[in-house]
Amino acid sequence: MKPKSLFGCFALATATLLTANASAGEGGMASINCASTPGERQHCAANTSAGVLMARSLGEGACLLGKTWGYDDAGVWVLDGCSAEFIVAGVPGAAPELAADSAAASATLAPVVATAEPMAAEEPAVAAAREPEPSNETWGFLDPGKGFLLGKGEFGEASLSGYGLVRYLNQRDDDGVFTDHLGRERPVDGRQDIYSHRVLVWLNGWLASPKLRYTIAWWTVTATDQDALFANIGYQFNPHFNLYAGIFGNPGSRSMQGSHPYWLGNDRVMADEFFRPFFTQGIFANGLIVPGLYYSASMGNSSSTLGNTAAQLDRDFTYGGSVWWMPTTKEFGPRGAYGDWEMHDELATRFGISAVYSPEERYSPIGSAPGNTALKLADSVNLMETGALVPGVTVTNADYRILALDAGMKYKGIFLQFEYYQRWLDSFKADGVLPMGEIKDNGWYLQAAFYPIPRTLEVYGATSQIYGDSEWGFGDSSEYILGLNYYPFDTRNHRLNLQYIDVDKSPVSSTFGYYVGGQEGSTVAAAFSIFF
Repeated sequence: MKPKSLFGCFALATATLLTANASAGEGGMASINCASTPGERQHCAANTSAGVLMARSLGEGACLLGKTWGYDDAGVWVLDGCSAEFIVAGVPGAAPELAADSAAASATLAPVVATAEPMAAEEPAVAAAREPEPSNETWGFLDPGKGFLLGKGEFGEASLSGYGLVRYLNQRDDDGVFTDHLGRERPVDGRQDIYSHRVLVWLNGWLASPKLRYTIAWWTVTATDQDALFANIGYQFNPHFNLYAGIFGNPGSRSMQGSHPYWLGNDRVMADEFFRPFFTQGIFANGLIVPGLYYSASMGNSSSTLGNTAAQLDRDFTYGGSVWWMPTTKEFGPRGAYGDWEMHDELATRFGISAVYSPEERYSPIGSAPGNTALKLADSVNLMETGALVPGVTVTNADYRILALDAGMKYKGIFLQFEYYQRWLDSFKADGVLPMGEIKDNGWYLQAAFYPIPRTLEVYGATSQIYGDSEWGFGDSSEYILGLNYYPFDTRNHRLNLQYIDVDKSPVSSTFGYYVGGQEGSTVAAAFSIFF
């Protein structure tokens, strides 16, 4: 097979030279094999002082630098099915000039070979030079699973994957009513039901070139009678820049960036559900800055595209971005998962900052129910409901801004996650006079989990604290959660989840999630989910 570019020739020549040196034991170079199974993390001791080069993949799992393989001072780590041969330094007394050359070669080649598809054992040099087949997680909240390969040929590939959740939900309130910030009494509409709650089915792969990726998805939430069929199309230029178009999550909070369904519960905690943005259609880019440091940036139509048509939109776009850093192990588990099912034997850390700006409109004429249901005040009232801020006055336009800071750690089954939010609502347009020019809310959540039985039984707790803008009469809200996950098989993809929530004045009202507006009481949920 011929290299496809000048850089491919360089990769081929360098990989051949390093492999030969490793085999002969010359120049202080050596090769090691390090292997993992799906859902597993392995660490292989090695001298990494001169850097690390992945010579060839040995398994079916994708090996992507910074996501499914990397290295530290003590050796090389692999996870989630990545298995490969790595070129490392040999004895500590290796010639300094050769060690420096090896480190430079590793830094140059690792991003290229990290995503190469598995090759036969007799073709190590060809494996390093061959055009990579990208496999990094790309679609934000709507990333497909690994699924089943339906077919693969010269001009493309197709895989089928899916997610399903069956849920029991019981919401209770102390007295069935709450009082909003203007002193008006409103009903609390709690419910008890069992639903095949939501289903996601993905058809995904590549066409013409492994860099041209597609995902066709069907998404339905039966509890809200929502159905969506959509396509995402993207081009993976290199590990540092990938560009996509379609539906995605505005990247304004940690949960909107690919971690679903690997949360502690099946849905978001209250603070996240209240502050976060929603889903939009547009374009977004993401990539690797340096090992362990990633970014995403987006431009879309609005904060929430579901249930709204193109005819309702104005000419303003929504903008968002996020940067996250994983300094210790350069990864945080598959999809940046919550919980440490993988049982990290080294401390894994993650720090992120996210922001979204979105000019929002009502989507419906004054006198009718608002078409925009995404923006809720701290008392759970829809911002664009007539009389939400002042009796008889309707807000038709407003700007929404969110800033979120997150930090997390994992170690031997222990997981801690914290996220802080600051939200601004301003630039109001209304059919009457409003006394306020801006409403500022802030809050945070803390989630913690551990495994009394590794990879089988997980116990977790969480709290949300939300602080409404007291200048305009908004109060505070809180919740406390206890839950457990039981994994009956040797995978985190299928689980039984049980959860109890003590809720105090929920600002969130959503048939999709755990909460009803104004709730002061408890929510009990039980669910079983599958993901493939």
